[in-house]
Amino acid sequence: MGQAPAPPEEAVALLTGHTGEPTAIQLLSDRRGSRAWKIQGPKGAVAVKANRPDGADARDKAAEMAQEDDHLLHLTAAGALDPDYRVSAGTWDGGRWLAVNWIDGVPLWRALARGPEGDRASVRPWLAGIARTFTEHLASMHAAGWAHADVQPTNTLITNDGHAAVIDYALACGPDHCHRRVPYRGALTHTTAPELAAAVLATPADTHVQAQPAADIWSLGASLFWCWTGQRPVAYGDDLDRLEKLAVIAKGTTTTLRDVRPWTFPAFEDAITACLAPDPSDRPTAKELTTAW
Repeated sequence: MGQAPAPPEEAVALLTGHTGEPTAIQLLSDRRGSRAWKIQGPKGAVAVKANRPDGADARDKAAEMAQEDDHLLHLTAAGALDPDYRVSAGTWDGGRWLAVNWIDGVPLWRALARGPEGDRASVRPWLAGIARTFTEHLASMHAAGWAHADVQPTNTLITNDGHAAVIDYALACGPDHCHRRVPYRGALTHTTAPELAAAVLATPADTHVQAQPAADIWSLGASLFWCWTGQRPVAYGDDLDRLEKLAVIAKGTTTTLRDVRPWTFPAFEDAITACLAPDPSDRPTAKELTTAW
């Protein structure tokens, strides 16, 4: 077993003023051309991401890192993101790095994985609170003309008080996309809205596909459906490749929620079903959904 890769020295040195001298550095992930760490110090903790310099797509990942930093700055300026979220960003000899304040929470799929035993009166307001705070965050982005464009279970953290926090803005689509560094070609397949799936299939691989707020709403419904029931909202074989899965999603047909729900929760079910409408114009807006849960 080799030693775990360390975060860029340039980032650690700069972040010491924010966290204090690091007391613990934990590698969180090392996949798809990028790495992420938690750096803990006496004054607080941050999450640091950097492109993997020896990856085949190192240049694209560095560009994506810079793009996410641009997005964070624009979203903060538009009032759609807490100004305390972004901490710092910069370059290192391997490419780019980005630091954000640490959010102490668990991914959505872990928070909702309760099964039939979750059918308790105390759980209903807790679930509704997660969905409402999730939606409120999207509503702020949408009001500023942005789509998150990567709404999925692992990009949604649930804090101890039952609030949803949305992370990872690298793929976000804003009102001015002319100067994007990396074209958007969809995100996680299982939570890709039908209209985005169709657009990806109909355009060349280097063509930017602009995600709209309505696509976030479908992804929200898909994420809640998946994490609550344990099944993806669109049924297809795992042996299909990505484009074949997108072709199934593009048809707009989803599994009926009442057939796979772990227990009955009518208001929750109705809101999720509305989010998964195949026609974007038939979906509720994020603002409308904030009062539906």
